[in-house]
Amino acid sequence: MKRRFFLGALSALSLASPALAQSKPLSLNELSAYLNTLTSAQGAFTQVNPDGTLSKGTFYLKRPGRMRFEYEPPNDALVVAGQGKLAIFDKRSNSGGQQYPLHRTPLHIILKDRVNLNASGMVVAHQHDGTSTTVTAQDPKHPNYGNVKLVFTDKPTELRQWIVTDESGQKTTVVLGKLEHNARLQARLFNVDRIAKEGDIR
Repeated sequence: MKRRFFLGALSALSLASPALAQSKPLSLNELSAYLNTLTSAQGAFTQVNPDGTLSKGTFYLKRPGRMRFEYEPPNDALVVAGQGKLAIFDKRSNSGGQQYPLHRTPLHIILKDRVNLNASGMVVAHQHDGTSTTVTAQDPKHPNYGNVKLVFTDKPTELRQWIVTDESGQKTTVVLGKLEHNARLQARLFNVDRIAKEGDIR
């Protein structure tokens, strides 16, 4: 299993049709404020992998720094961001999973303690199609790490989809279902070291 598999998992969130459209994109200040209030959430997701296949599962978010993707069969993966790491576990393996520094992935951009899309060089595209705002962001110091395209509905403002392009150019799209905000999530769900040690891959 490749690191791109996880990064792809971050790209498959489905768009809901907003009741109203607006003529201009949400500002970077508005989007940063929204992401900074998104402290915890969970919901279903559908992932479009680089090869065009689909995966489904449940997504958990606890900012700053934590995210979890539990995949439905026949996919045997569990992807966890926590403790400054991004880990990909395989239920068929007894290994401690593949682990990478979280800051080397585009995911890091939206998991930071304070998101600031106005930071110099972070946003490389900012568009609006009449119903949703799309922002493409990268680490301004390390654009070679890839980028993440975030799609937000306008009314209400909500993150609905992202497309991650990894450092090799592979794209993965993730579509989120309805998000349950302010979800009460246990810290153990995001403890990479505990999962690797105990093999608690569910």
